[in-house]
Amino acid sequence: MPQEVSRKIIECPHCGHHLHVMLDISQGDQDYYESCPSCCNDIHMNMHIDNYHQKVQLMVDADDEQVF
Repeated sequence: MPQEVSRKIIECPHCGHHLHVMLDISQGDQDYYESCPSCCNDIHMNMHIDNYHQKVQLMVDADDEQVF
């Protein structure tokens, strides 16, 4: 991928506040948490780099959600 940093606008799963996040895609796939500046709750972020389709996939959820 040509860019090392990708910008995304996400919505906090707790309060709905819109956030601008910078994703460092040079480190590959990542699973991490960021705090919402509005409600201070943790936002779970799971980033996947799809090199074949040249896309950055970002899955955002609340810490209390379960995916099956």
